[in-house]
Amino acid sequence: MKKYYQDLVNLPGVSGQEKYVRNYMRSHLQKLSDEVVEDNLGSIFGGINLDSDGPTVMIAGHMDEVGAIVKEITKSGVIKLIPIGGVNPVVVISQHMNVVIDDGTFVPGVIGAKPPHLLRDGKTAQVSSFDDFFLDIGADNYDHAKELGIKIGQQVVFENNYKVSKDGKKIFSKAWDDRFGSAMALDILESVDRKDLKCRLFAGANVQEEVGLRGATTSSFKLQPDLFIAVDCSPCSDTFEASEVGGTLGSGFMVRFYDPRALIHQGMKKFIEETAEKNNIKFQYYNSMGGTDAAAVQLSREGVLVC
Repeated sequence: MKKYYQDLVNLPGVSGQEKYVRNYMRSHLQKLSDEVVEDNLGSIFGGINLDSDGPTVMIAGHMDEVGAIVKEITKSGVIKLIPIGGVNPVVVISQHMNVVIDDGTFVPGVIGAKPPHLLRDGKTAQVSSFDDFFLDIGADNYDHAKELGIKIGQQVVFENNYKVSKDGKKIFSKAWDDRFGSAMALDILESVDRKDLKCRLFAGANVQEEVGLRGATTSSFKLQPDLFIAVDCSPCSDTFEASEVGGTLGSGFMVRFYDPRALIHQGMKKFIEETAEKNNIKFQYYNSMGGTDAAAVQLSREGVLVC
């Protein structure tokens, strides 16, 4: 696996605060592409073969990860949070998280909540929302937290305890959704055989996907693609029983044939299937209950073919 896959997941970047990820992407796109294009929201792409008379193809991951921002610093010095993106509060309790302060360094903390014996009014120990817990950074009081560099609105990201499974076949990390897709864009630009390329190609990553596909809306307006491919992540159907048709790790990439907001273009679906079969590349099908940047891009201008 190329180094930028691990580099990217280790960077902080909740929606709207992706600058560290974008700076990394820019440094690599400048080496791999003929032109680097950014829009006003911060999505970034590298373009190659720009003199081609063929269609414009846009391939995109997204830079942002789910996390939180600082909502309040209490008198006692603990931090109240606002979730950014679809964070399940049940899995957040006791997690280690980092506040990214203005100089780019981390202030570490751990998520806490009231213990069961201190709960009142018949409440149970079940955590139901971010209002039920706090981030403890070890500050003695409000002033101490401010001295540590904490400010309202700063991003708070999960501690990345990056590990490889014992058999060496799988990786545990935060932010695979969707630094994997961001890294894949770099990988494509590095690997593509330009002499056989019959299109104008832009590969890169959007911002603010986790909060409503906002970056894809503006980047597709700027790049004006004819074809769009979203490179994103999906749950594994072998991890838990799901209502979706999904895939398993190690059994090939997934072709999303349906989601509530975007229907894959059948010609693109056929091309992907035939290309994979011709090159003995394993793939699976995915019926999603969520969406990707494809939902926003398909409605750009007079319409874009997406998958």
